[in-house]
Amino acid sequence: MDPLKNLAGNGLYAPEQEHDACGVGVVADIQGRKSHQTIQEGLQVLINLGHRGAAGSDPETGDGAGILIQMPHQFFRRESRRLGFHLPADGEYGVGMVFLPPQPEAASKSQAFISRVIAEEGLEELAWRDVPLDHDKLGRDSRRRCPKISQVFVGAGQSGLDPAQLERKLYVVRKVIEHSMKDCDLSEEESDYFYVCSLSCNTIVYKGLLMAHQISGFYLDLQEEELVSAFALVHSRFSTNTLGHWRLAHPYRYLAHNGEINTLRGNLNWMHAREAMFESPLFGQDMAKVPPVMNPGDSDTASFDNALELLLMTGRELDHAMLMMIPEAWDQHETMPQEKKDFYEYHSALMEPWDGPAMIVSSDGRNICALLDRNGLRPFRYLVTTGDKLVMASETGVLDVPPAEIKFKGRLQPGRMFMVSLEQGRIIGDEELKHGLSNRQPYGDWLKQNKVALDDLPPAPTEKPLQSDDLVRQQRAFGYSVEELRMLTAPMAETGYEAVGSMGNDAPLAVLSDQNQLLFNYFKQLFAQVTNPPLDAIREELVTSLEAFIGSEQNLFEETPLHCRQLRLHSPIIDN
Repeated sequence: MDPLKNLAGNGLYAPEQEHDACGVGVVADIQGRKSHQTIQEGLQVLINLGHRGAAGSDPETGDGAGILIQMPHQFFRRESRRLGFHLPADGEYGVGMVFLPPQPEAASKSQAFISRVIAEEGLEELAWRDVPLDHDKLGRDSRRRCPKISQVFVGAGQSGLDPAQLERKLYVVRKVIEHSMKDCDLSEEESDYFYVCSLSCNTIVYKGLLMAHQISGFYLDLQEEELVSAFALVHSRFSTNTLGHWRLAHPYRYLAHNGEINTLRGNLNWMHAREAMFESPLFGQDMAKVPPVMNPGDSDTASFDNALELLLMTGRELDHAMLMMIPEAWDQHETMPQEKKDFYEYHSALMEPWDGPAMIVSSDGRNICALLDRNGLRPFRYLVTTGDKLVMASETGVLDVPPAEIKFKGRLQPGRMFMVSLEQGRIIGDEELKHGLSNRQPYGDWLKQNKVALDDLPPAPTEKPLQSDDLVRQQRAFGYSVEELRMLTAPMAETGYEAVGSMGNDAPLAVLSDQNQLLFNYFKQLFAQVTNPPLDAIREELVTSLEAFIGSEQNLFEETPLHCRQLRLHSPIIDN
């Protein structure tokens, strides 16, 4: 008998209550109208997604919760009058949400260090503000690790930077702060608190080691009527690859994420390898201050956010950057327009996909972009009201909306994109977005002129078939066992599919063996095996691919014909 069914019969377990974590939600006014109600509704969505978050041994300490909103200029103007400093016009200053060590001396050191970096980068520190908090709303463990939370206001000073230039300069300031932490003279424990949640002209993040229902009570700013935004992006975290931590709560500076990035180690290595070629006219000499882009100890989402931020800062639009990092399944898609295939193939020569079961929502303050991975393994549903309110979340029913007010509803399909332009006051659909991106450059012409496929090369000389005696000798030399031949190789030869088994791998590590081993026995898969089904490039050829480009790397921030002057391999195994 199934023990779970028995539990269900006794009222202890209800399978219909099982949900995939994490919880992601968005409430937005499509016309870009800012209101405090949007923030309140976003927080209600977060509370209703609370079951998707996790708690530890202390039931009042969650894995993390947070909210990303537009810069609340009206609210900060009021606070500037209260604190006695002049706040420039909207877009002419940035606000940093900063976690500092709780020890007074360490906090003062950290603030002085940030102030020094701001001045050295030619910007003007306007003021510091202690964020009003209610620590009674925290759980025991969360309170014990709670940082001092402050906001720093940064103006353009005499630099005369426009909003886009100021945003890039604030990015440089934050990267310099991250890379120069050792100059702050903090102990290892004190440094663990120090983190810049956001530093931007456009958006601000309120987050922490909180449960969904705690955030509005903990951050008293979120209760202020003058705190307004046209959207609220919220997240309730269930950590899979890292433990709960104040800095690892979502949203990050641009996004919230439900899922895992399976290819993370390769993504990090490739990003590090490309850093030597980084060059951008938008940054000039400041480009050298940006690397390393990735920080040790970051989660997969934090790393994805860092990569997305880099692409945005160096000139790409939000939808373009997102599609570069999470392309849809295109290689075996027979009905996909050729222009779209050319776009994906060209960009696969620039950057490898950040692959895995993932649903990501991101915002730069002007647009909200949602994207589902090619397999569609994480749900995302949405509805639009007659009043042009958008509600998107990991499940339906996260906000009470009268049926008469619902204009339409739907769900994000695998590999599809959904974007809200607050400036244009409309939703831009998947087809329109990708058609526009595919025609930005003559990607098809560039590929025809520069790409080399292995199939185009002269055929290799034919090999003589192995004789039976020679075959056994080769199998011994390359470490094949009777078990592998019987349980793995034979079923693959007979059916064309990899055999599926449920036993764990109890074989000793190849590096410790005194027997000849196959080369791939020395390698182990490095990805989150928490909630992911196994993928097979033969069985699921529509959504998986073994193809790869090899050749010289170019500057990631440009798009030229030389970027696809590479050799395309159908498989990393070239021949026998």
